[in-house]
Amino acid sequence: MRLARLDKVASIDALMKSSISDLFPHYYSAEQTASAVEYVGVADQMLIADGTYFVGEADTQLVACGGWSRRDRLYTGSGAAAGDSRRLDPATEPARVRAMFTRADWTRRGLGTRILEACESAAKAEGFRTLALMATLPGFELYAHYGFAAGEHAEVTLPDGVTLACVPMHKTVD
Repeated sequence: MRLARLDKVASIDALMKSSISDLFPHYYSAEQTASAVEYVGVADQMLIADGTYFVGEADTQLVACGGWSRRDRLYTGSGAAAGDSRRLDPATEPARVRAMFTRADWTRRGLGTRILEACESAAKAEGFRTLALMATLPGFELYAHYGFAAGEHAEVTLPDGVTLACVPMHKTVD
């Protein structure tokens, strides 16, 4: 695991799109998967520039990525919104866990857990007491296993009007 670099954005995008293409069809329709590839599978350069985005490599290939944010954007895919770059107040607001993806042939090897541990540790060091995320269905089990509590299921509408069933989740920082 290491921090992501801006010169690797294209590789991160490719990993995200590959993960979505391979894993989402088990939970979502072909239309939903295609929309997610276009709108969700996009590296957030602000996370990388902030030094809060991690990548996992094997033999110089990216196999996992994910991070956290001290800014007010819960997930990618909804398009830009006013306030996305606003810094959160660690005393009253949760840090955001964001953009977690694993290459399909590297799932269930602990990479997601390692990224979540790194996110939690870094957010705690900055004074955050809680973490929040919007889970897509392929990631729900990982987050629940890590200790995130689920909220009511929600529909996230992507810019093309396609909706994805998702689950808002939160966790107290240990």
